[in-house]
Amino acid sequence: MAILLLLAGCASGGGSGNVQRSGDPGIAGSWITVQRGDTLGSIAARADVPLARLQRFNPDANPNRLAVGQRLLVPTQQERAPSGGPYRYQVRPGDTYSGIARRFATTPARIQSANPGIEPTKLRVGQVIQVPLQGGTARAAPATASGSRSSAGSSGSSSTPRATPPAPDTNTLPGSARNWPWPLDDYRIVRAFGSDSRGTLQPMLLATGRGANAKAVADGDVRFAGSMRQLGRVVIVHHADNLQSVYALCDTILVDDGARVSRGAPLCEVGYSNTTERFDLLFDLRLGGKPIDPRRVLR
Repeated sequence: MAILLLLAGCASGGGSGNVQRSGDPGIAGSWITVQRGDTLGSIAARADVPLARLQRFNPDANPNRLAVGQRLLVPTQQERAPSGGPYRYQVRPGDTYSGIARRFATTPARIQSANPGIEPTKLRVGQVIQVPLQGGTARAAPATASGSRSSAGSSGSSSTPRATPPAPDTNTLPGSARNWPWPLDDYRIVRAFGSDSRGTLQPMLLATGRGANAKAVADGDVRFAGSMRQLGRVVIVHHADNLQSVYALCDTILVDDGARVSRGAPLCEVGYSNTTERFDLLFDLRLGGKPIDPRRVLR
C-alpha cells in the first residue's frame, strides 16, 4: 500500500486550473490526480485520447508504475505533440509564456517568435499556440499538486520520448529537514518504513488512540485534502526545500485544500481500521516525490 507521490501576467480566466480526481467526467484538458488502480491506458480511455498522446503530455510518468497522488495533464483534441515539435498547446488558466517554456524545456522568446500575432500579456484561456522545442526534444517538468505549471500535448506518433528529470538525491537531506515533531502526540510504530518480504516499499504505519489528530510536522501548504482509493481520506502537505508529508487513513479532514498550515496544526482525525482493529495513521515523507525514512527527519 505504498504511497508514491508526486509529487511545481496570467492568462485571462483566473488562476491555476482545478484538479479533478481520477474517474471524474470531462477530464480532457484538465489536470487529474492519480489514484490507486489507475493506468495511463484507463485514463486515456476515459478522456478519449490516444495513449501515445497522453504519454507525450506526461513523459515524466512511468507507465508501468504510476505514482498515487501524481498529477497528470490530459490533452484536449486540439493539442498535438510531434516528436520534434512544435507542439500545439491550448492555453489554460494561469499560463504564461515563461511557465509553458519551463515545462517544455524551451524559452519564452522562442514561443513568442512562433506566435507573432499573439501578445504574451493577453493570453486567452482555450487559445491554441505553437511551442517550438529547444533542441527538438520535449522534456516535461515534473507535475506537482500545486497546479502552477501547464503541459503540452502529445502526438499521434507511436514513439514515446523517455527523457526523465533527474531524481533528487535522497541520501542528502536539506538543512530544513531536522528535528521535526512526530505527527501524533501518542503513537506506536506498528510498521516501520522499509521494504516488505516481496521488496515492496511500505510507508510507516502508526497506531494511536481514539480521537487522535494528525498534526503537520512542519509549516507548509496543503496540496491535497480528499479521498483516495484504498487509502481513505488523505492530506498531503508541501514544505520548503521540495519536501512533502502525507497523512492517510484519516477519518475526518480538518483542513482545506490550498490552506497554509503551521507546524503542529491539526490536519485530520485518525480513522479506525476494521482490519487491524486499531486507530492507524499511514505517514509518509517525500523529497521531490521520492520516499525517505521519516526517522531521519523526526526527532
